[in-house]
Amino acid sequence: MQPPERIGRYRLERPLGSGAFALVWLGHDPGLQAPVAVKVLAENWAHRLDIRERFLAEARLLRRAGSGRVVQVYDIGELPDGRPYFVMEYAGGGTLAELAAGGALPVSEALALTAEAARAAAELHEAGIVHRDIKPANVLLHTAPDGSRRVLLADLGLAKSLAQASVLTLAAGSAGYRPPEQAEPGAGIDERADVYSLGAVGYELLTGTVPGPPGKVVPPRRLRPELDEEVARALLRALEPDRTRRWPGALAFARELDRLAARPWAPPARRPARTDRLRARLGPATLAVAAVLAAGAAAATVTVALHRDGGGPERVRITDAGGRVTLTVPAGWGRELRDSGWDPRVLGLAAGREPGLVVADDLSRWSDPTAPVDGVFVGVGSHGGLTAAVEALTHPGCRSTGSRTFADAHWHGLVRSFGRCPDGGSVTECALLPAGGAARPQVYVQIRRRGDGDATDGVLRSLRVA
Repeated sequence: MQPPERIGRYRLERPLGSGAFALVWLGHDPGLQAPVAVKVLAENWAHRLDIRERFLAEARLLRRAGSGRVVQVYDIGELPDGRPYFVMEYAGGGTLAELAAGGALPVSEALALTAEAARAAAELHEAGIVHRDIKPANVLLHTAPDGSRRVLLADLGLAKSLAQASVLTLAAGSAGYRPPEQAEPGAGIDERADVYSLGAVGYELLTGTVPGPPGKVVPPRRLRPELDEEVARALLRALEPDRTRRWPGALAFARELDRLAARPWAPPARRPARTDRLRARLGPATLAVAAVLAAGAAAATVTVALHRDGGGPERVRITDAGGRVTLTVPAGWGRELRDSGWDPRVLGLAAGREPGLVVADDLSRWSDPTAPVDGVFVGVGSHGGLTAAVEALTHPGCRSTGSRTFADAHWHGLVRSFGRCPDGGSVTECALLPAGGAARPQVYVQIRRRGDGDATDGVLRSLRVA
């Protein structure tokens, strides 16, 4: 279907992204002569009245917040086919997810950005709204002409009024940023749920890693030993599984972060990205893949679905939020899942944001090739050259166990295997092309496995890309 050129009076320039229920476009307002973001309900949900009402509720909550720290809504309307849309402030500075994709930030910068996000959440709470899905991709950066940055909270698609939140019956949020009470239907939540998510955001900005499940968070100083003990203590208090032990509210957390950020931190000579620290023992091509996986593990998560496969309880079927990518993995691998997207330029391909997901038993280990983990990364690509890129990948410290071709009714392509890796397991690299010249994109797959065994063919046979 041909994409629209206009919505209402707004000229559409390019898509900014898509989620489970909507598409967001960069538009131009001819009246204000300014860029805007236009969010439109996706066609496949147009018939669902409950989804339509949820979409409109987001616009109302954004408007109700009335804060300069929350994305502003300028207009609302309806397409000729009946789908609603609303027009928002455009933040051209990207997101915290994009900022953090290269690794951990300098301490003072990470603390200041997290504090600003916490102040934005506090203003939502003051307006009687709990966000329920604070994560780096939902924290936008608006860059002023003088170069200063303003932090904005966005995407209130899961937000609720605090009055409703006390009796919520459905789980919501994104793994890694979601407090335990928000994953338990009927538990009820309050503003301290957002405090947990803010703690996870700060943890990622400071360590380059998404925290593990509630109660199993690796102390941040293990990942960044030079981190001050007070900083680590502030983060871990926000990430307490027991909400009575967390900071009492987002504003209290923000004030502590402000205090810590004001201390005279010695700025590092360069950003201490985890991929930098691995460079000495990884080849350049492998490092590029580590960057892909770090971005996949750390970037934003939209709601995803885990399903029991019809073949039995030993496998689970994974589907990303946009319904683009589906695959089946061993059940033990399906503990943590993110629909993160990826940028194929890290493999030397054409730059762009493409669908991608990573599923693993422990995502906090995924970007570290020396840590044992079971899981799969899938990245969709729209342009050629993937096979040559996979042929160039190396894994120093691993032993190459050969290459082969894979073919079934849906895919054919190259499979390269490496064993006896530093983590004690194996890595498999795959470049898949659609069988029979079908009009589907190519797909990059990396499979990591602890110990012996090979699940490659089962995973690849299950892969579908819409």
